Amino acid sequence: MQESRDKEIRERVQQVLDTNSESREYGLKADVINGEAIITGIVDSLSEKESISRIVSGINGVRRVENGLAISTDGAINDEAVTFEVMEELNADPNVNLKHVGARSVRGTVFLKGRVESKEEIDTAVKAAAKARGVRNVVSQLSMETARELSLEEIFHSQVNNDKEEKEKSIYKY
Repeated sequence: MQESRDKEIRERVQQVLDTNSESREYGLKADVINGEAIITGIVDSLSEKESISRIVSGINGVRRVENGLAISTDGAINDEAVTFEVMEELNADPNVNLKHVGARSVRGTVFLKGRVESKEEIDTAVKAAAKARGVRNVVSQLSMETARELSLEEIFHSQVNNDKEEKEKSIYKY
């Protein structure tokens, strides 16, 4: 009985994956076991992975989604390129103020740093960062303080500290 119900749900999930504008180009696969949808394949961004999970969880009969989607980096994207693309996405969003928000990528995990004026700006920045290619995870280290522009001295000291951290990391690499 459960097997035939799972087959029915699997067919619905696969149909959605094959016809939805966000997922159809990827050739994603679905399986269903005891009402749990297991999605596999490769997508371009974290935001697509999360969106597809939300879509599948809304399908009648799906009790839980196991999101096994991988995020493609095409092999050529490094942390510097990820950071660049994240900054482009942040810059493209009018609700994120780049005078207050910065990003850094470490093995596909993006750390957002800075000061923002609202919870909405944090959410917007996280969503924008998740759209960039190569982002596997977004960690918000944004604080909700009164946002202000950094002085040249603060920018200089921040960069000196970053350079020092990078130098220390390279000393201890094996």
